[in-house]
Amino acid sequence: MSEKEKKDKKINEDFINPIDPDKITENPHNLPYPHNTGSAVVKPEDEGRVKGNAMNAMEHQTDMQLDQIYKQMQLLAEQAKGLQNRKTISEKIYGAEMRFEPLINHVYHLYQKEDKAYLLSLIAPDQWGRSKKSFEFVATVRLLADHTWDILEKNGKHFEEE
Repeated sequence: MSEKEKKDKKINEDFINPIDPDKITENPHNLPYPHNTGSAVVKPEDEGRVKGNAMNAMEHQTDMQLDQIYKQMQLLAEQAKGLQNRKTISEKIYGAEMRFEPLINHVYHLYQKEDKAYLLSLIAPDQWGRSKKSFEFVATVRLLADHTWDILEKNGKHFEEE
């Protein structure tokens, strides 16, 4: 053994490593904390804040979806009300006095006589001129292809409040 090797061996024997062997690893990438100054910062998460943020996001999303469903329900309710009104007016018209055959997509006017019977007419309320009519305007309607009647204009007191 050379003199230099003996000297290096003596230095290695005299050297005491100040790092505790329990605090070193051969696999530093498995450590749950940074192992050198260039490592990414690892901070423990505030679990309450994480859960609070998740709850806020969940509430926001579900509120948006519930609002969307509510709007869809309102639209369906409006459509059902419109269909019910078409049915009601159609029943009144098919029970009314009619002196002509109504044609699809033509406009007619429904009146109620003094004896509470209905009359379907070709004459609009503003077309009567000087002649005195003895009945009250109920609605202006159009015959649809399914033989129900669409209400174009109506006298509110003959219909349920919407």
